[in-house]
Amino acid sequence: MRILFIAPSRIGDAVLATGLIDHLLHRYADARFTLVAGPISAEVFSRMPNLERLIVIEKHRYDLHWFRLWAMAVKTRWDLVLDIRGSALAWFLRARRRAGMRIGPGPKIAQLGRILGLDPPPPAVFWTAAEDRARAALLLPPGPPIVALGPTANWTGKIWPPERFAELFRRLAAGPLAAARAAILAGPGTAERALAEPVLALIPEAIDLAGRLTLPEAAACLARAALFVGNDSGLMHIAAAAGTPTIGLFGPTPADEYAPSGRAALAVRSPTALMENLSVDAAADAACALVASAREA
Repeated sequence: MRILFIAPSRIGDAVLATGLIDHLLHRYADARFTLVAGPISAEVFSRMPNLERLIVIEKHRYDLHWFRLWAMAVKTRWDLVLDIRGSALAWFLRARRRAGMRIGPGPKIAQLGRILGLDPPPPAVFWTAAEDRARAALLLPPGPPIVALGPTANWTGKIWPPERFAELFRRLAAGPLAAARAAILAGPGTAERALAEPVLALIPEAIDLAGRLTLPEAAACLARAALFVGNDSGLMHIAAAAGTPTIGLFGPTPADEYAPSGRAALAVRSPTALMENLSVDAAADAACALVASAREA
């Protein structure tokens, strides 16, 4: 069976879409996947099983990237074309079955599940390799619990003040996660580094992982953490998919749609659209409840 999967271009959406792939992998054990992704989200799929080809498509003027993809895919007879981007491409390819994303109400993961009529929707996963897990073990060896912090986001309106990340960590390390160490994660590039620097300065003893990991390595590191707390970002969704107890901090973006989805994940919302109105008390209460729940599970 040959499946063409056209994935979202943003990391968070791509992570949420992994649940559909995982469902198909379990249903069709012999399926071979051709995965189409943007340059930012491609790493989400780099370790997935049954991956025959990963096509990285960069946007071009006049949507010429779709013509390029059509030329690469048109000669194959597909058993299933699953288009999460909701383009019309699937209808111009030879396929036994086609399905695509339709924007609707409810959480994004439920919208994805409806593509294949799955209710409840399949949970997101994140695939890692042995070398990713080995590097994570070196960076975060056994010892005190790790509180992973994700203080960055793709725009400043989504970012919680740095001093509140530091205060929250101090409370957790003095309370339910006694003697915890902080690990600070961020994406690559100078902009992400600049957003992480204030938190690194406020927690100088933190393990600095900002901009130093591939996405599979980040997932492997997060899987070793006792808790993740971060802004609404791709990293937040990676943490939840890795099975880490995850607190997502929300202000201007809709938590009803983009809250972290996982066995132990919560969204903490600002009472307004401003992140500075989200209190440390609210985040701490949620984090303590989540840690206690994870210990009882």
